[in-house]
Amino acid sequence: MLIADSQVHVWGANTPERPWPGRAHAQRDIPLGHEELLQEMNAAGVERLVIVPPSWEGDRNDLALAAVKAHPTRFAIMGRFNPEAPDAKQTIQGWRKQPNMLGMRFSFHIPVLQQPLIDGKFDWVWAEAEKQGIALMILVPQHMVAAIDDVAARYPGLKIVMDHMSLTSGKPFDETFRDFDKLLPIAKRPNVAVKASALPCYSAEPYPFVKVQEYARKAYEAFGGKRTFWGSDLSRSPVPYRNQIDMWLNDAPWLKAEDKEWVMGRGICEWLGWKLP
Repeated sequence: MLIADSQVHVWGANTPERPWPGRAHAQRDIPLGHEELLQEMNAAGVERLVIVPPSWEGDRNDLALAAVKAHPTRFAIMGRFNPEAPDAKQTIQGWRKQPNMLGMRFSFHIPVLQQPLIDGKFDWVWAEAEKQGIALMILVPQHMVAAIDDVAARYPGLKIVMDHMSLTSGKPFDETFRDFDKLLPIAKRPNVAVKASALPCYSAEPYPFVKVQEYARKAYEAFGGKRTFWGSDLSRSPVPYRNQIDMWLNDAPWLKAEDKEWVMGRGICEWLGWKLP
């Protein structure tokens, strides 16, 4: 079975030569590079991985592109894109021509990143991404899912993945999942999938994270096995990499056997157009 992780960040240090914009903190003090990541993948049995450049580095993809260049069969990218950049409309034209660039990832999880979305700065991107066949991963809190549902309805050819089941980090369990059902109506859109990723990060319970699994099961039942993708978000994982995998493969009794290959890797690869081996 192909094991493909739908999200891990790689990043470098904040230096004068490569400064961060100062809008968020990294998930850990020591940056995670692609060579360390490759060692983790090999040890855990992960064949492929989608690199999602993190928001704290700004809208840059240089380290992800370096990872793909070094290991083209192991890594692909959902890159960051700034719709307000002077050359944005030219850049989007050739987006998928970049090596293993499968699409774009947009983070709207904190107020400073939400404001451009609210102000309509992304409106032109949705239409152009649909036209160019660029898939999107979108992180929004649950109360903003309706806004993305509207985008999905207006652009039915635009493939969208709802990241982390639209959960918000850093809150008590009950508050984190209080509005979870606001995610589920968007499952009616055939052009929308869900990333049931980073699940151990949202609860202090031990493996196999039974309470969190109940919400993963709800998402799976709403979206189906071919539109539900696991992911680790490894750099903030509170448990070993293999635990994240075994939860789905061995300790999720609600997950149908025939759907495991889709959830564990085939689904994300086919959704994003990453050719299967």
